[in-house]
Amino acid sequence: MAKESVKARQRKREKTVAQFAAKREALKAAGDYEGLQKLPRNASPVRLKNRCKLSGRPKGYMRDFGICRNQFRELALMGKIPGVTKSSF
Repeated sequence: MAKESVKARQRKREKTVAQFAAKREALKAAGDYEGLQKLPRNASPVRLKNRCKLSGRPKGYMRDFGICRNQFRELALMGKIPGVTKSSF
């Protein structure tokens, strides 16, 4: 499980990206690259990392579900993910 500070930093980046998304798009369309450089660095979506929404784990991330493979397995075995069953018993 990731440290709470790492998960909080990621949430802060996500919020900043969403806040400046429209402004970034307008500046890119206008070709104003100096204006883009004046935006905060964390406003760039490239700085986001795919992390598990439950544990914060950066590796083994499954895009379709937004969680890591470990959490996916636990939730699937408990029957919390609709349509997912074990292939063998």
